[in-house]
Amino acid sequence: MTAFRHRFDPTVLREYDIRGIVGKTLKPEDAFAIGRCFGSVVVRGGGKRVAVGYDGRLHSPELEAQLVAGLRACGLEVVRIGLCATPMLYFAAYDQQADGAAMVTGSHNPPNYNGFKMMIGKKPFYGAAIQEIGRMAAEGDVVPEHAGTDRSVDIAARYADRVLQDWDGGDRKLKVVWDPGNGSAGPIVKALAARLPGTHFVINGDVDGTFPNHHPDPTVAKNLEQIIHEVAREKADLGIAFDGDGDRIGVVDNEGHVLFGDQLLIVLARDVLKTKPGGTIIADVKASQVLFDEVAKAGGNPLMWKTGHSLIKAKMAETGSPLAGEMSGHIFFADKWYGFDDAPYSAVRLLGIVARMQGTLADVRAALPQVINTPELRFNCDEARKFEVVKEVKDRLAADGAKVQDVDGVRVLTEDGWWLLRASNTQAVLVARCEAKSAEGLERLKAQLVKQLVASGLDAPDFSGENAGH
Repeated sequence: MTAFRHRFDPTVLREYDIRGIVGKTLKPEDAFAIGRCFGSVVVRGGGKRVAVGYDGRLHSPELEAQLVAGLRACGLEVVRIGLCATPMLYFAAYDQQADGAAMVTGSHNPPNYNGFKMMIGKKPFYGAAIQEIGRMAAEGDVVPEHAGTDRSVDIAARYADRVLQDWDGGDRKLKVVWDPGNGSAGPIVKALAARLPGTHFVINGDVDGTFPNHHPDPTVAKNLEQIIHEVAREKADLGIAFDGDGDRIGVVDNEGHVLFGDQLLIVLARDVLKTKPGGTIIADVKASQVLFDEVAKAGGNPLMWKTGHSLIKAKMAETGSPLAGEMSGHIFFADKWYGFDDAPYSAVRLLGIVARMQGTLADVRAALPQVINTPELRFNCDEARKFEVVKEVKDRLAADGAKVQDVDGVRVLTEDGWWLLRASNTQAVLVARCEAKSAEGLERLKAQLVKQLVASGLDAPDFSGENAGH
């Protein structure tokens, strides 16, 4: 034991990562403590080497330095990847034969946020393991201090070479607009675009932690307005956008329509299933029923699973799934790749598919069965109450004989379509969504959802946002 003791702000230890507001709930001393505790976990597991990277936020270098100091104090060898996209750090864990990895990133959060994503061995470090970091710090339960080492490694060329090894689009010259959103994927996106066939336009490619052009979250429609404009102006075949640390992807077709996460997964799954017939394709519980139906039509085994990139990765490993995805834009390839969420890699695989198409990406999107759905609805619910509400709803539905899938919250199937209610793992909110084959059916589904919420003493969600057809 050492004299080390530390207490984290209770709000920063999340389900999938550690995240907080810099200077308020997250400070440099927290980064050191994470290094000290996570490093102790690695050492106690027999590990000796940890890879570390950081994103383009203004405070990331300082947090990275403190994280490295904490890891070194555990006697570890730290391989410093430097400024990079999160999937580049995941790749480095394999390439550098690391026993763990830690990324300093605020992902798609506002500029004043930052945080840490971790891997232990080649698996995600999440859930109870993150809560254990809090206990270890509070009790000083760390390995004795011992001087470690660190060295810097430029992984970019090796990563780019490996990504492009799986380019399968031949010599067809696509016209592509890329938008890293001034996030840390910018340099690698430029490098990949320069080496791919065709004409490539990179906007917002310079790393800038103030995100001066738009917020780096491709799931929000307004953040895609710029790339939609550029696709139209350049008459491009498609546009590809990234979040702040490059592990989530957004796609715009040649007509400027957004391909939602589940629609993108259909395009990718059809291609993967050509060489992996019968393969299990995993999507989160928020995905459209169209996805699950189309995967089955393509000869795959569709599997609905819990929302959360760490949970999806774990399920992929368990089932041997070659491909998975989330509505949020996390895409996971274990077909030829390593099974982690990697937006630049997913982009190259998508471009290969588009290059081999007879028609356009817009043609593929338009040919999908058309459904009407609400946006994702999020409304406040006390942290201690949110899971209780979902259980109450589930119990009432069971008593009514409703057809329910309960892999993550409740997803209720009716002749009209489905509605979903689940508790967020990261915020004090409930998440709801409805999808139907007709406008009238959608109204019936929304009424069922409202009835259940009111029965549990909650206010009805705001349905004022426009319905999205996809």
